[in-house]
Amino acid sequence: MSDRRTILVTGASSGIGAATARRFAAEGWDVCLQARRETLLEQVRASLPAGNHVVAAGDYSDPVIVDRVGTMLKERWGGLHALVNCAGVTSTTHPIDTSVEQWREVLDTMLNGAVYGSRMAAGLMADGGRVVHVTSIHGERVEVGSSSYAVAKAALNQYCRALALELASRNILVNAIAPGFVDTPMSVGPDGVNELHTEWFRKNYVDGHHLPLKRAASPAEIAGVAYFLAGPDASYITGQVITVDGGLYIIF
Repeated sequence: MSDRRTILVTGASSGIGAATARRFAAEGWDVCLQARRETLLEQVRASLPAGNHVVAAGDYSDPVIVDRVGTMLKERWGGLHALVNCAGVTSTTHPIDTSVEQWREVLDTMLNGAVYGSRMAAGLMADGGRVVHVTSIHGERVEVGSSSYAVAKAALNQYCRALALELASRNILVNAIAPGFVDTPMSVGPDGVNELHTEWFRKNYVDGHHLPLKRAASPAEIAGVAYFLAGPDASYITGQVITVDGGLYIIF
């Protein structure tokens, strides 16, 4: 296995995933960038400092794709030190009126992808590896039109806790990060409007009192928490959901 630390980052083509890839590469890790859009992954790889970096394009919720990635990483690196699962999808859904098939799509994609990816990654890790899932404050909060997304994130939080117990004997630590508002492409709705630039956001969260820090996070701020959880200073943290939301969760 390489002397350099190795990490698989899913959802690495943009947003939190791309920022996470850049942070770990800047710290001297070799990074496997995984997402569906190969062109964007190559752009991210081109922005990284020199290293034995890998692009693995494909649908991370497809077990065939995930197994293929695992085989490639074993051949290329010999193993894996960490997985940071940033991949996510969203869809406006109603808990009653939306078809069951459409309602389940978000949940199946995010939860199944996390399960397949975690199983593959754990099989490549020596004792002491790290798994970090990026979930959301939606795992314990919900808003109109986000029921399936919230259920998926809640399930992923609980999967994180269960996985932490099952892997504790190998000292593989499993944690989750639950961001609030983050300035990423997922902030842009189907109408092309970034919710962080709307009057609604300014009124409620900048001028209003609902968000103590009065701004969205940058993707790099979430990546910094992922880097901490993958490092030596987090050696006694497992099964936790770390909320990173600028204080949104603590206020009425």
